[in-house]
Amino acid sequence: MESRNTSDLLALVASVVEKYDGELVALRRDLHQHPELSWHEGRTMDVVAEHLVRSGWRVTRMPRSGILADIGVSGPRVALRADLDALPVADLTTDSWRSENEGAAHACGHDVHTAALVGAAHALGEVHQQGLLRGQVRLLFQPAEEVMPGGAKHLINHGALEDVDRIFALHCDPSVDVGAIGLRTGPITSAADRIDVRLEGNGGHTSRPHLTGDLTFALAKVASELPAVLSRRMDPRAGVSVVWGMLKAGSAANVIPDHGMASGTVRILEAEAWASCEAVVREAVLDIVRPYGVTATVDYLQGVPPVVNDRLSVAMIAAAADELLGLHHRKEVEQSLGGEDFGWYLEQVPGAMFRLGTRTPGGARYDLHQGDFLVDEQAVGFGARMMAGVAIHALGSR
Repeated sequence: MESRNTSDLLALVASVVEKYDGELVALRRDLHQHPELSWHEGRTMDVVAEHLVRSGWRVTRMPRSGILADIGVSGPRVALRADLDALPVADLTTDSWRSENEGAAHACGHDVHTAALVGAAHALGEVHQQGLLRGQVRLLFQPAEEVMPGGAKHLINHGALEDVDRIFALHCDPSVDVGAIGLRTGPITSAADRIDVRLEGNGGHTSRPHLTGDLTFALAKVASELPAVLSRRMDPRAGVSVVWGMLKAGSAANVIPDHGMASGTVRILEAEAWASCEAVVREAVLDIVRPYGVTATVDYLQGVPPVVNDRLSVAMIAAAADELLGLHHRKEVEQSLGGEDFGWYLEQVPGAMFRLGTRTPGGARYDLHQGDFLVDEQAVGFGARMMAGVAIHALGSR
């Protein structure tokens, strides 16, 4: 086996990705044009599998949804993960490759994640074919990241982390310029849970609230007071945040309804506080509604833990970035209150997620999960280089 140092292998990775650059952008556009929602990523998997087989990967389709792909036969195993699913939002972009599936759009950049990992697969396939890959690489093309508790658990339950020593992922970041990445040691995202509070009581006329359970007033109290209670019952350093996305009650201005609902998310910076938050929420809701003569049912779905980046894994990403992007193209980023089911993998094996810049320098900044979300497509190639490069660093070279 020919001996090559890490720099030589990264140069090989960069050259292979450059060769595939046009094809990868076309792939991203194809995926963007045909988005598929969580657990329904069949066409996306077909397209991805075709690319992987062409580059010599052993492809395994998971039950229900998802793909594992492997290369190499012995030595340490590094995993790289991308998510496949789109969001149930309308595509408001005007590109010729805008979504053809009504009510579905890649508004979180998973089309970029998937195309970038396919590019990394082509590069690592070439490294393997030249006998230069020290160890094994597993690719996880994961379904259902956008629903709680996420498709990561599905893949883990089907052996995705078997004999995996370390795992890496990327996520689009529209606040970082294309060609750069964002890094953070320790927690980079937060825990995210869903809460649904259903209230029931005796309805009636608004002229006689004393003869009813004033359900609408009680619902407003839950919406306003639960965040305040948690700010006192939970350690404020844990950063517990309750934000409501939906309040429903009543159908007429002069009628007190007999049922209503508040739905939202609970986001928590620290894993320890995450473990105890549900019990506090349930108790607090019951205490808040007790004076108003209504009953409360709390459905609390514990969603995803924080993504906590391992220090050594972050150092591997940084080393790859310095060689592939340049010394001044990585930045320290803050912990986000967004949730990401990549955290489930990191509860099993060490690893890290980095943020991939998607903003055109000097251009507009778009927000994730919005129908008008746009990316600078150069991000696909940079993401492919980085994912392959960090695998090279993690495995070492011969």
